[in-house]
Amino acid sequence: MTSPAKFRKDKEIVAEYESQVKEIRAQLVEQLKCLDQQCELRVQLLQDLQDFFRKKAEIETDYSRNLEKLSERFLTKTRSTKDHLLKKEQSVLSPQNCWNLLLLQVKRESRDHATLSDLYLNNIIPRFAQISEDSGRLFKKSKEVGIQLQEDLMKVMNELYTVMKTYHMYNTDSMNAESKLKDAEKQEEKQMGRSERQTPRSPDTLASVKSEDKPVRRSSVKKIEKMKEKRQAKYTENKLKAIKARNEYLLALEATNSCVFKYYIHDLSDIIDCCDLGYHASLHRALRTYLSAEQNVEASKHTGLEALEGATESLEPNGDKQKLMETYNNVFCPPAKFDFQSHMGDLVRAPP
Repeated sequence: MTSPAKFRKDKEIVAEYESQVKEIRAQLVEQLKCLDQQCELRVQLLQDLQDFFRKKAEIETDYSRNLEKLSERFLTKTRSTKDHLLKKEQSVLSPQNCWNLLLLQVKRESRDHATLSDLYLNNIIPRFAQISEDSGRLFKKSKEVGIQLQEDLMKVMNELYTVMKTYHMYNTDSMNAESKLKDAEKQEEKQMGRSERQTPRSPDTLASVKSEDKPVRRSSVKKIEKMKEKRQAKYTENKLKAIKARNEYLLALEATNSCVFKYYIHDLSDIIDCCDLGYHASLHRALRTYLSAEQNVEASKHTGLEALEGATESLEPNGDKQKLMETYNNVFCPPAKFDFQSHMGDLVRAPP
């Protein structure tokens, strides 16, 4: 029979295994919760990005309109002045040229910021919405795959649990059968020793004892031998079952550890990769579009400012004076010399 200590040991082994499986099961649940949380954070981030660029588009539109109004107000005023004619003749003075370039720069910025607003509304925001939709769909599919992999893993661990209990049960049966076999062998040895110790007192008494005890001893020995044979057969059967169960347990243990290793090292990584599939690349392209647009606006502004800087550095009074005098040549050119107007009868001529 199984000793209380052995029973407690088996119980502790089973409890330890169940505790380990419970921890793994809790981990699996937390893994799905973690993936859910990451999906929610990703969706929230993409929603925030859409809201941000939507608001930024409104600001860019308002800014563009204000710049347009500002530039048109003074451009209209400039067109209505006489200097408008000077522009057509390409004889704009350097201060007026700076003024015109400043107004054109404001108008350029107005167009650029309107372009930014349009890009945000019709390109970048729809991209973020598409990324959110694709990520949600991929996450849902990846989670389904993850749940299936977890179920397969739990199935393997449950099978290991069954095989382990079978191994312990057959091993216990084998040990019990071995104990019973040893008891039978001890009884046999005891019976044989008892027969050898019996010594008769006289020949007549010996004959009498032999004739009376022989059938009894023979019957008892045969019973013990028969019991021993049965217990030997039972032990052999249980021992084979225990060996087979142990081999199956070792194979199942190896397969389970391999499955656990594969899930934690490879499958989990693949699941996360599936959740992330295309997300970072799509986000990169969307943000690169934003950066490119902003850089183009900066380049456009820089070009306009360079032109204005050149005009500012070209502010030169002598050049403007020369240009003004050339433009209005009929106004600033020296008049004809005054001729000597002789009085009546005055024949003296003025010196040349």
